Amino acid sequence: MTNRTSSVRNICLLGCGGFIGSHLAERILADTDWHVFGIDRNPAKISAFLTNPKFTYANIDIDSAEAVDEYLNRSDTVVSLVALCNPSLYNTVPLQVIDSNFTRPLKIVERCAALRKRLVHFSTCEVYGTTISYRAGMPFNSTTDIFREESTPLVLGPISAQRWTYACAKQLLERAIFAHGKENGLDYTIVRPFNFIGPRMDFLPGIDGEGVPRVLACFMDALLSHKPLKLVDGGRNRRTFTAITDAIDALMAILAQPKNSSRRIFNIGNPANEISIAGLAKIMIDLYSELRPECADVSFCTQTVSSMEFYGPGYEDSDRRVPDISLAKKLLGWSPSVCLTDALRVAIGFYIKEYSGALACREVV
Repeated sequence: MTNRTSSVRNICLLGCGGFIGSHLAERILADTDWHVFGIDRNPAKISAFLTNPKFTYANIDIDSAEAVDEYLNRSDTVVSLVALCNPSLYNTVPLQVIDSNFTRPLKIVERCAALRKRLVHFSTCEVYGTTISYRAGMPFNSTTDIFREESTPLVLGPISAQRWTYACAKQLLERAIFAHGKENGLDYTIVRPFNFIGPRMDFLPGIDGEGVPRVLACFMDALLSHKPLKLVDGGRNRRTFTAITDAIDALMAILAQPKNSSRRIFNIGNPANEISIAGLAKIMIDLYSELRPECADVSFCTQTVSSMEFYGPGYEDSDRRVPDISLAKKLLGWSPSVCLTDALRVAIGFYIKEYSGALACREVV
């Protein structure tokens, strides 16, 4: 893709050093002549881009208003990936979650409105909360429980279930963005990702991070360490997983088609890749054994744990998240194409290559 179909010339990428940000920066630099002003406090995942003449890196905090304004002013499009998105934190540090996902990024929204900059904001599929049928104690309804951007109610749990702080903060920020569009003329696009997976996602505890990562990294940590894969409440909840390459295709279409994506909200996910977390564990065990034949004699297993045991008090989950992606198909000409097995094979291969040596050293120590 080139910039011949859009007015993009300079992009300010907030959160360029994260999982999605690093992949988006990589694609932009490879496929366009756009210049990227990347802002992040950790350049580890973007070290390969630091010498690229089309990439300017700034190690600054988004709260540094004057410093950030320098790059906002030099850009025509702002992509905001600033967030704290780890389910293990939602009910353990809820004030930090609210601050990181609403209070602080709201300032970026306000600056984009004041400076008349186009904003591409990353929200989350978690704003949908739980399915209506689940809340009513009924079976999943494929007619009413598929999530649609413009009509699905956003149903969250009770205040005492602090797990919903993340979804609530993200939803409120979406409402603020919508209001700035109505009242202050902000040109925006909101992206609701559905479980993007791929290389450079998350961390492994004790190696390059601490705490509990998301499910893919949790399962990879267990596989690489020959430990049981823990299934929260039996792994019965279901998710739709999306290959990061498909996701980046959608994001590039959004960037290149400002008219079609202006003041729109898009679900970006792959409904064909829906699976239970227990089913995900089984596929990952099979693929790991395939990619590491030297572990053929290792017997991998799963272990059921309660959500209270795994996450602590105040945790609650959504049972199923299935996106309607017809709007992205219609307005962006985008459809996902990577099946779950192929997406997982790439991700698992990355973890094996990246972490096997570090784990071996940890075992020796």
